[in-house]
Amino acid sequence: MKPEIAVLTNIVENDRNIFQPSSLCHVLISTAPESRRGQQVCSHVVRQMTAQVDYLVVVFTATSGASGELLGSDEKELVQLVWQLVNVNNKTLGRVNELLIRPDLSDSTGEKTDEDVLVECKEDETASGADCVYTVTSLDSGINMFNLQLTNEVNSEGAGTSLCLCTDGQLHIRQVIHPEAANKNILVPDCFYSFFDLRKEFKNHFPTSDLKALNAHVMAEPLNIPVDVPTVWDPSANQDPLAVLPPEVAVQQVRLMTSIILTLLSEPYCHSFSNPEKVSERFESGTCSKMEKVCDNTVIRARGLPWQSSDQDMARFFKGLNIAKGGAALCLNAQGRRNGEALVRFVSEEHRDLALQRHKHHMGNRYIEVYKATGEDFLKIAGGTSNEVAMFLSREDQIIVRMRGLPFNATHDDVLRFFSPEDGLKETCPISGGKEGILFVRYPDGRPTGDAFVLFACEEHAQCALRKHKELLGKRYIELFKSTAAEVQQVLNRYSSAPLIPVAPAPLVSVLPTVSLLPPPGGVRDCLRLRGLPYTANIEDILTFLGEFTQDIRQHGVHMVLNQQ
Repeated sequence: MKPEIAVLTNIVENDRNIFQPSSLCHVLISTAPESRRGQQVCSHVVRQMTAQVDYLVVVFTATSGASGELLGSDEKELVQLVWQLVNVNNKTLGRVNELLIRPDLSDSTGEKTDEDVLVECKEDETASGADCVYTVTSLDSGINMFNLQLTNEVNSEGAGTSLCLCTDGQLHIRQVIHPEAANKNILVPDCFYSFFDLRKEFKNHFPTSDLKALNAHVMAEPLNIPVDVPTVWDPSANQDPLAVLPPEVAVQQVRLMTSIILTLLSEPYCHSFSNPEKVSERFESGTCSKMEKVCDNTVIRARGLPWQSSDQDMARFFKGLNIAKGGAALCLNAQGRRNGEALVRFVSEEHRDLALQRHKHHMGNRYIEVYKATGEDFLKIAGGTSNEVAMFLSREDQIIVRMRGLPFNATHDDVLRFFSPEDGLKETCPISGGKEGILFVRYPDGRPTGDAFVLFACEEHAQCALRKHKELLGKRYIELFKSTAAEVQQVLNRYSSAPLIPVAPAPLVSVLPTVSLLPPPGGVRDCLRLRGLPYTANIEDILTFLGEFTQDIRQHGVHMVLNQQ
């Protein structure tokens, strides 16, 4: 146990009175908490709740940017986290805790080591009105401190172990905590993966209320809870949502929310907090049938993605929101390459609307545009009907790698030897399921396209396979890319529905000669197909290329194949 952890723990265990509401505690934590000991301290969080929890942790967050219904929409960092513990059984309240994140303080503690901790206890009032204030220099150390103090307070209560967060709306957890933590590669404790939305709990008793118009100020009125109007911030009032909140607002909101909770727990409401909201811990890949019904209000289109991005990258970008199983589909261009767009299907319209608020948020150095899309758009990309594909993708928790540029005569054994050389001189990357883990892409007549998909059992094997990018199989170099279930469906759909010889769309046919362009059915096989032409090539260029053989070409025997453009 590190020294600073020992100091804080002993304060709680040896002198519990120090954390009573009448006391004030200031804690300054230096940055770089390299130990993640505190990440999973909240081990008693109830994940699948059927009975009421012992404690509710009322949480309110503020960023350095927009507030109210625009909270988290501008990618600004978390600067304030306020919480208060509510004992559901005894209907009592703990102290109000305020956590301030001040990255600039790291410059003022230059002579302190990473393990320095300054603990001061005072009896005066803070500017915000909180009972205990902690100041940290990073989100990572802030989450650790929140987890540690929350666990210590629950242990000191000694009247139960199950707890769950409670917020005013969805934004504090889904649009603030999870996106920033994912962007900074910070692991958040289990307690952040389930929470009660106080607005939805309130609506159970007041079903006619508009969920989108609710906030703590509005909920307090029908419950006859007195509100100090001059001091309590009302987000429904005509205030600038882009203005930074005063520090006392978060504390006032938490105190008002705890009053609402205590009223709901008491007669005549006797409310039970038993079915919390869930935050998906990871994205589940899967397949989608073309016959499936996909609601238009659950789909978005994302543009501007890095070409090497995967469905897991999309899930990371939308961290905090629940994507439907197999609901991330990367779009391909006419050449079968990713075009920087994706269609994402969420579990509900509520999550789709929150996703739209991440318009022009960043994935690495690129900003991503987010727009509404339709269920039909999604099915065109991700929907499939092939039993072979369904069987291939039926194995869950598999990593898919796409192979491109295979020799047309390549076999399953060739692919197996490519990833697991028998000479032992190169890395071995075992394919999951052997030959059953390989899916060749073919034209409708059975001819190979040079593409294939391969399954690997774990990320380690997949990364080993990707290191073979542009190695030779026979005389051809093979391109390797991490792929997705939706991309498998899309590639198979593209080749299985494409005609063997593409023809021009109807509007362009009128510009061609009126004579018959194709030989009669059942005629001799006397046609050649040229591929890889420059886009600027014309008939004269083709005749020049064929040289002396042009004398054998029939009249009007050269036909340019045009696409939709």
